[in-house]
Amino acid sequence: MPRRAGLGGAALALAWTAAVLTAAVQDAAAQGIDYDFSGRVRLETRWYPQAGTFPGQRRQASGVAAEPEFYFENARGSSFTLTPFFRYDSADTSRTHFDLREAYLLMFGQIGDGEWELRLGIDRVFWGTAESRHLVDIVNQTDLIEHPDEEDKLGQPMAHLTWSGDWGVAEVFGLPYHRARSLPGPRGRLRYPLAYDTEDVLYESPAKQWHFDVAGRYSHSLGPLDFGVSVFNGTSREPFLLPGADSTGDPALLSYYEQIHQWGVDAQVTLDAWALKLEAIHRSGARNLRGVDQDYAALVGGFEYTFFSVWGTAADVSLLGEWNYDGRGRDATTAFDNDVFVATRWAPNDIQGTELLAGIMFDARRASRVMTLEFNRRITDRWSMSVESVALPGVDASDILYPTRRDSFFEFSLFYNF
Repeated sequence: MPRRAGLGGAALALAWTAAVLTAAVQDAAAQGIDYDFSGRVRLETRWYPQAGTFPGQRRQASGVAAEPEFYFENARGSSFTLTPFFRYDSADTSRTHFDLREAYLLMFGQIGDGEWELRLGIDRVFWGTAESRHLVDIVNQTDLIEHPDEEDKLGQPMAHLTWSGDWGVAEVFGLPYHRARSLPGPRGRLRYPLAYDTEDVLYESPAKQWHFDVAGRYSHSLGPLDFGVSVFNGTSREPFLLPGADSTGDPALLSYYEQIHQWGVDAQVTLDAWALKLEAIHRSGARNLRGVDQDYAALVGGFEYTFFSVWGTAADVSLLGEWNYDGRGRDATTAFDNDVFVATRWAPNDIQGTELLAGIMFDARRASRVMTLEFNRRITDRWSMSVESVALPGVDASDILYPTRRDSFFEFSLFYNF
């Protein structure tokens, strides 16, 4: 599976996928297999108020992204889901890429009073409860060129076995292939001073990207408490960036992936209008910012309180507060070493599904702040829109975010759902 394709390669892959899917749909119809076709197309434009810090960076970029979903189900209930993804970006060729978000076979059955499910192929898995960051969510690789919030994920090859009953849900994952993180190109925004070398990827394991990773999770609900306990052993999803040179001899950052072991817990307690949230991990085998192996613990915890039907209307207003902590302190490889996140969410509960979220993340040790604003609204049954702003009004020179200090942006997106 290629980590990245240029526009020509991505377009060819997309055309090939469309041809295969057309044949599959025709064959399914002929054999009486139920199928469904849905998805969305996104048109977007992103504008940066300030000129880029590095040469070649543009102040405006436009693009289109498509994520169709094909679903097939036979008479026994077994199904196959296929979700390709394609993006074209006018400013950063590295952001133009093709991916298979999902391509898995689902089978299920019963074991005593419980049920089992087996997913084989490429899939996306989400773990976590917090708003500002998902520490425990480690199965899938981050698609960083989609958005800097690290919410978008690449498809992960896996065998995913689930066993559920009144006692809870147990999941086991076999992960046979590691995917390198997608990173901005030389002309992309929100990057470090040196360009990333995405061709020469380094691994601690002799098996490189073919190291067989394993993960597991147990989750359950006990009254107001929902919790999960997880474990992961294998190749880190977060690269350690090494200064080096690319194939042409130019200075570049090389991605190095260590072998790590991680324990995680996520929990949420819901008490009327209160939702108390926690995610915590302990990780060993990873390097800190100085390149030294360091075992560490990290957590994000906080609350969400909702005022229902404010001022006698149907609208709800929520207040959120979370604290991000990393035991490595200033040697942390992320910006969330000691940061506080506060936000408010307004949901009028109208038929358009309108929602507004405004928040600020500020560093408790440095004079750094990140402000976010996101507005979503459905226009018709098919069309919806999103307006987003990410502002960096102040970034301390010692902060890991300092190279992106001029990369505040506004983004407008128009979605067509089918």
